[in-house]
Amino acid sequence: MAKKEYGDQSIELLKGPDKVRKRPGVIFGSDGIDGCEHSMFEILSNSIDEAKEGFGKVIEVTYFKDLSIEVRDYGRGIPVGWNEKEQRHNWELVFCEMYAGGKYSKGDGESYGYSLGLNGLGLCATQFASEYMEATINRDGYEHKLYFEKGENRYGLLKEEKKYRHTGTTIKWRPDLEVFTEIDIPLQYFQETLKRQAVVNAGLRFKLDYKGEKYEYYYENGIVDYVGEIVGEKHFTDAFYQEGERVGRDRADMPDYKVKLTAAFCFSNDINLIEYYHNSSFLEHGGAPDKAARSAFVASIDNLIRNENKYNKNESKITFVDVQDSLVLVTNCFSTTVSYENQTKKSITNKFIQEAMTDFLRKALDVYFIEHRAEALKIADQVLINKRSRENAEKTRTSIKKKLEGKIDITNRIAKFVDCRSKDLTKREVYIVEGDSALGSCKMGRDSEFQAIMPVRGKILNCLKADFTKIFKSEIITDLVKVLGCGVEVKSKHNKDINSFNLDNLRWAKVIICTDADVDGFQIRTLILTMIYALMPTLIEEGKVYIAESPLFEITHKDETYFAYSEKEKADILSSLEGKKVNIQRSKGLGENQPEMMWQTTMNPETRRLIQVTPEDAEETAEVFELLLGDNLQGRKDYIATFGKEYLDMIDVS
Repeated sequence: MAKKEYGDQSIELLKGPDKVRKRPGVIFGSDGIDGCEHSMFEILSNSIDEAKEGFGKVIEVTYFKDLSIEVRDYGRGIPVGWNEKEQRHNWELVFCEMYAGGKYSKGDGESYGYSLGLNGLGLCATQFASEYMEATINRDGYEHKLYFEKGENRYGLLKEEKKYRHTGTTIKWRPDLEVFTEIDIPLQYFQETLKRQAVVNAGLRFKLDYKGEKYEYYYENGIVDYVGEIVGEKHFTDAFYQEGERVGRDRADMPDYKVKLTAAFCFSNDINLIEYYHNSSFLEHGGAPDKAARSAFVASIDNLIRNENKYNKNESKITFVDVQDSLVLVTNCFSTTVSYENQTKKSITNKFIQEAMTDFLRKALDVYFIEHRAEALKIADQVLINKRSRENAEKTRTSIKKKLEGKIDITNRIAKFVDCRSKDLTKREVYIVEGDSALGSCKMGRDSEFQAIMPVRGKILNCLKADFTKIFKSEIITDLVKVLGCGVEVKSKHNKDINSFNLDNLRWAKVIICTDADVDGFQIRTLILTMIYALMPTLIEEGKVYIAESPLFEITHKDETYFAYSEKEKADILSSLEGKKVNIQRSKGLGENQPEMMWQTTMNPETRRLIQVTPEDAEETAEVFELLLGDNLQGRKDYIATFGKEYLDMIDVS
């Protein structure tokens, strides 16, 4: 196919709605659901700016079942009349022209000193990207109506003298599927967005109607209430609030502008969160405020630790990671000039804002440490604990990863492990057995085509009570992890690099725990289950883990042998053999069983009994493990006192 000629006539200029409709990603960040969501936020931003100027205390957002959106405010109403300066109607400028708006002038006395909608793009761009948009504007004693389809106005401005209770603007539109690939905005986006705007606009009420479901968001004291909500009772310092104002410039040859700074923070051992807002926009990627917070908190807390002589000799300085582990910080700042990284407003780059915020936070912290000395010392101690915990984790991380990662020739590297011949992962089974003696009988009694044997030598470590360093020093555990092949799941913030879990790497269709049917066997079984639960819980959730039941009794009559797995089964067998001479004996340990018996009772898929470990409620399972194997000694004593009698028949008192 011949290439199209590229010449003077190849250059074209996008006009009117095509500026947005053909390149929505340039304005909204993408042509997918993210871009569609941002187009909604642009309309919401204008209503928020009106409310921040003192006009209107409620904003109502409705998302209809046909995926159209309506935003209503009770502000002054968009000016739509004749503009002498531009010699055009204002409705044409704000709805149909890019870079037209009332937020460019930032001098004293001008409207919108601290505005969220800033670039003069949002309303026009969203209108261009809509299947339709209708606007109802109440101001100057009139109701004004506008209607657009695919960026084109249909009827001009319809104006009717009318009495109304409130001035304001209502805009309803449906994002166009010819512009966006997806327009079904999830409830979560509306909830998160409106909640955040309620947080940073104290006293402003947001009402949401999402396809008939109603929600409301309101924070009377803004970020202070929000920080309190986040931490609840899980804090070791109370929320501290500070505000201030600065005037400066980004460059010597540029004009001054104002910055209003507010911050609320507290410290917690359980919760950490940092959020930055500027002119009400949530700065997902931070930028200048993030750099300021990192610098200020590290410098101030480092000075505190040094002044209190809490560093050990030659100890390294704290980092922001150590502070962040226990910090809940929300900043809410405004400026009359702001440089966003792009139209989506997720990061700002102003040099002066960074400098002003660094100075503001450092002084706020210095005041706080002086006025709250007891809390300051707690903060210093906790940040040092975080630091030393991180450093200890880093020291062990390399050696642990060496033990657990990489391809391992398990037939040669793991002592006494007996592999099977099959490479078919849908058939392979591994029996985790109790001790070397059980290894012999299981090895001889198995089907070597698909059944492998892994003996556990000695008592396994309790993985709920030991830390990761101790856990991975245990050869029994590291050998088991290698044999299983799927890695470990580690969710600790200091040990997340150890995480290597991948279910696709599991070498077995079934992981079968096989121990003696006595107290010692039950304990070993529980410890193995605890290890799997603590290090690779997905295996339990996916139904990969089984327990092989061992018979409790052997009942023989002439040449026939019967196996009973419970007292009830023993009674049933004896009942069926009533009047006949029988011999009853407690079943031997696995290591004493003949291979034929091992095959028949424990390993033959046709006759064995496997219990699949499938926790119906993960939280309940965790509670049981924690109670029986965790640190709650009194709880364990109470449980044994209450329920211990039910397990007396398991104890061999002979």
